[in-house]
Amino acid sequence: MLQFVFWTCIFLVLYTYIGYAILIYILARLFPYPIKERSQNSDGYELPPLTLFITAYNEAEIIQEKMSNCLELDYPEDKIHILWVIDGSTDDSRELLAKYPMVKIVGSAHRKGKTAAVNHGMEYVKTPIVVFSDANCLLNAGTLKIITRQFEDPTIGCVSGEKRVAFDNDDTVSSKGEGAYWKYESLLKRLDFEFYSAVGAAGELFAVRTELFAAMEEDTLLDDFMLSMRIALKGYRIAYTADAYAVEYGSLNMEEEGKRKRRIAAGGWQSIGRLLPLLNGFKFGKLSFQYISHRVLRWSVTPFALFTIFPLAALLGYCNSSLLNVFNIIFVAQCLFYLCAAVGYLMRNNPNSTKLYYIPYYFLFMNINVIRGIYYLFSRSFIGGWEKSQRK
Repeated sequence: MLQFVFWTCIFLVLYTYIGYAILIYILARLFPYPIKERSQNSDGYELPPLTLFITAYNEAEIIQEKMSNCLELDYPEDKIHILWVIDGSTDDSRELLAKYPMVKIVGSAHRKGKTAAVNHGMEYVKTPIVVFSDANCLLNAGTLKIITRQFEDPTIGCVSGEKRVAFDNDDTVSSKGEGAYWKYESLLKRLDFEFYSAVGAAGELFAVRTELFAAMEEDTLLDDFMLSMRIALKGYRIAYTADAYAVEYGSLNMEEEGKRKRRIAAGGWQSIGRLLPLLNGFKFGKLSFQYISHRVLRWSVTPFALFTIFPLAALLGYCNSSLLNVFNIIFVAQCLFYLCAAVGYLMRNNPNSTKLYYIPYYFLFMNINVIRGIYYLFSRSFIGGWEKSQRK
């Protein structure tokens, strides 16, 4: 029985973090989603009106840089509407934004949370496409044109851009670890879309057909994920394009990064409960397979399986008559992995930490925070998913 549990845990961990990436790569190459080729001649393509939707809580420090970035985007001025939703900010955000006549400012005098801000702001969106972007990230110039072209395909209901984490050589694990994670995550998103659909969108940059928006529960922690996946539940696909990207700096340190990871993990648990129909593979087929493999396992059983392997390997190796057995080999390999992670922890604020140390540490850090996310979710110590983490 113990061996069955042990090998099941091994399988779950390897499949979640390595096996699925290999499998979806093969499936995307052998059975890609049939896409009708779009004309390369853009002369006959009329860009649709769109709303650039930005939610903010006390973002006065970044407003000038964000607005400069918005005004540099390559899109016709008469077709872009910039909407800022201010959620109970106590700084001078409104006064700073009032200097830009092209900006519409709405919001609440009291802090209600990000999801409530999104629900409220969408009442003012009149364009067929709405592009969501965080206040603390900058978009590349061609973002809006690239995203809107994806909506030429009628099967696309949501478009996710790529999140890129900027860091310098003197940055610490919080930035480098997050950057490495998002490179891996971006690869999976691309392969998911090539096979059928991306599984969720990142709040830094994504767009939806306005008609498909439905108000969300105000205590929703992952508003971007829930919004995009509920659109997928309606039968639409989520496109992914790396050519439209948002750049932001990583968290100031691992303590600040921990705030984000706990919230995201809690949002993952919450999302599983609210997207229960999507677990029905008979009804949703490919999407269910991708959702379970890419998200559900990572947000639920796999972290527990990961931390179960170590004691089971020690116990089974001890009970084996031969010293040189597979369980002892796996136990020693884990000891080395945890040792590297421990060094990574000790060097978490040292810019000279290498991938040999910070990747094992960040990997364990993420999985620990999935478990911590359970307490965060049920403690109800959050406000609609808006817990700001300080960034570099």
